[in-house]
Amino acid sequence: MDRPARPPFALARWALIVAAVAGAAAAFGYVGGGLDPHRLTAQGLVDRLQLNGGLHPGFRRNHAKGVCVIGHFDSNGNAARYSKAALFAPGRTPLVGRFAIPGGNPHAPDFGVPIRSLALSLTQADGQQWRTGMNSMPVFPVATPQAFYQQLQAGRPDPATGKPDPAKQAAFFAAHPETAAFRTWAKSHNPSPSYATETYYGLNAFYFVDAAGARHAVRWRVAADNGSERAAPATPPEDYLEGELQQRLAQGPLRWRLLVTLAEAGDPTADATRVWPQDRVEIDAGTVVIERSEAQDHGACRDINYDPLILPAGIAASDDPLLPARSSAYAESYRRRTAEQAVGAAHARERAP
Repeated sequence: MDRPARPPFALARWALIVAAVAGAAAAFGYVGGGLDPHRLTAQGLVDRLQLNGGLHPGFRRNHAKGVCVIGHFDSNGNAARYSKAALFAPGRTPLVGRFAIPGGNPHAPDFGVPIRSLALSLTQADGQQWRTGMNSMPVFPVATPQAFYQQLQAGRPDPATGKPDPAKQAAFFAAHPETAAFRTWAKSHNPSPSYATETYYGLNAFYFVDAAGARHAVRWRVAADNGSERAAPATPPEDYLEGELQQRLAQGPLRWRLLVTLAEAGDPTADATRVWPQDRVEIDAGTVVIERSEAQDHGACRDINYDPLILPAGIAASDDPLLPARSSAYAESYRRRTAEQAVGAAHARERAP
């Protein structure tokens, strides 16, 4: 089905690509060690994100603008053969999620970059959680934390123009041919006018662990089952997406199918820039259902760190170096914003009559 026309971009195409690269993934870093050419820290990478996006106390350093959502996952049992995680047995698991756009500015226009994100935290009856952060791009631009840091350096906005330097961007991409698949996608992809009609990709590989202890390399995505896109206004307001989501939810719950792809021997698990062949076995594991939304400043998602390594028994991390890097930098971002929120709350109490 053809998509309806989408609103024009407010930024040049190269600026969009770099903004998408810089914002689509969370910050990456290694735990411990000094910041040098061979060893990055979470602090250094979060500092770089903060330098690029500006300091906005109390907000996430990436995907700062978003909205909380509440719902559940209805498992059909199809994935239980491959993972012993309780949430894959037939039944229902509650979830708290968050839709967002990339970048560190919580006041950014919704159509400034062509990527949307969806993070989920599912809580089993035994208290174990599965947290996953997904993006609406099918491939990640770089494979290592070092390359991501270099990309952030190349994408720093020029103070004079407010946009990245095209020459620095071009030099980065020339030095990183692994970005080709992402750049091809970004050049032709326009920002969606709705959170509800996107497919969101996990990008990194993981392992499902079955009851016998066998490990199965997997990637997952959630595919929208919410009808076609609606045409946005020719000049949409900067805060269009949250209101559009609320309008859809007023008509009833929204749904996405959880699709799990099984790797075969030789499929890369440590390189998020490389897609697996389309003929791989795919499991329809059930349905993610979103029932309502909440403002992020007081909603249930506000204090959740969507660390991708918070996993229940039955799901395990792969050898992808971006996973431990994401985890450490998420923790650093969480530490900063919650400390800032605490200071703000204390100042508010002092000013109260």
